[in-house]
Amino acid sequence: MTERVTEPATETVLRIRIDTDICTGHGRCYMLAPDLFDTDDSGYGVVIKPDVPPELLDQAESARQNCPERAIFIDEVAPS
Repeated sequence: MTERVTEPATETVLRIRIDTDICTGHGRCYMLAPDLFDTDDSGYGVVIKPDVPPELLDQAESARQNCPERAIFIDEVAPS
């Protein structure tokens, strides 16, 4: 009998980012998703937790959908 070898599951990671060339600093991201974003000294959003855990996906989506400039992106990346 041949032993069956299974590959470990490779789940994708959701990574959130702000396109700083598009962002104009409305601040909705850090108001709607304070566990993922903060503000810099100029009032622009900054990502504080780039890899989005499942329990924060709703916050990430809310920030992305409510950004007036559509400067927030959620990308699927392979785990490192």
